[in-house]
Amino acid sequence: MLRPTVTKVIPQDNKILCLEFDNGECKQFDVNPYIKGSWFGKLGDDAYFKTVHPNGYTIEWADGQDICPDDLYFNSY
Repeated sequence: MLRPTVTKVIPQDNKILCLEFDNGECKQFDVNPYIKGSWFGKLGDDAYFKTVHPNGYTIEWADGQDICPDDLYFNSY
């Protein structure tokens, strides 16, 4: 069975994402551990962080940063 896919993402304070999956589950995902280096470091900017959107497979930000869909589902609470 395939893991559920993100259908909706809402950025929250403290770099937390509220995720809605195609199976009806809603979970929270902490992006803080990913915010390092020049590529993912951009996520530390609040305005940029809020550009997150689902792309039909996972989530991504305006410049193309994304997070593995397995991480999103299995490492959220």
